[in-house]
Amino acid sequence: MARPRSFDVRQQTGFTFVAICCFVLLYLPIILLVVYSFNAGTSIAIWEGFSWQWYEAAWNNEKVQEATILSLIIASSASLVATSVAVMAALATTRTGKFKGSGLVFAMINQPLMIPEIVTAVALLLMFAMIKVSTGYTGIWYLIIAHSAFCIPFAYMPIRARLQGMDLNLEQAAADLYGQPWQVFRRVTLPQLWPGILSGAMLSFVVSLDDVVITEFVKSAGQDTLPTYMLGQLRRAITPEVNAISTALLAISIAMVVAFYLLSKSKEK
Repeated sequence: MARPRSFDVRQQTGFTFVAICCFVLLYLPIILLVVYSFNAGTSIAIWEGFSWQWYEAAWNNEKVQEATILSLIIASSASLVATSVAVMAALATTRTGKFKGSGLVFAMINQPLMIPEIVTAVALLLMFAMIKVSTGYTGIWYLIIAHSAFCIPFAYMPIRARLQGMDLNLEQAAADLYGQPWQVFRRVTLPQLWPGILSGAMLSFVVSLDDVVITEFVKSAGQDTLPTYMLGQLRRAITPEVNAISTALLAISIAMVVAFYLLSKSKEK
């Protein structure tokens, strides 16, 4: 009796064509964006020669500089806060026994991934508006808090995955040798957890760096981040300077993804 062949989607009719179409639609616009960031003319659709002028213009643009600095401050702060909370949440959900409501806790931590971002943005806008009216404070801490809350699940997932893949025997042995919980964490758990922590921190940094929706709703006057500055430019006059800024952000994202991949590979070894 012949054994039934296992299902393989790659062997299905038209799979290769559909895959190629998906890659073309996904990456061709990005390639065109990068190419036209070197355009010598002012058009974003007509090639007029190679030039670095738009990178120089973006580099010397004071508004771009201010928006970049603000974006880096917010993304770094949000990444630090989100990763710290994610580490504690991951420890609480992986180093304790099964308890009633654990599924609800997991859903609450990952809530920003399941609810449309626009809903989260409107909710934060309403809450922060009441706080602004009561306190009169309009600083960047609203953006940092909003980005931190949104980035927690992005940091939580790789950290939790790392904890679940770790061997508990070392932690149990350290506890048997009268190690206090903090000592066990600092000397045994943390050294093994570092790849997951760095992966979560980089992922949350990238998510915060390119966020538009929440930033647009929460920010006060004069608090443009790089993505919201670019959005404002698109509403006025579109020049290849926007392409140059987008290419720089793309380069940062690619560097983060490569680093995330290398850390994930080292985690598996």
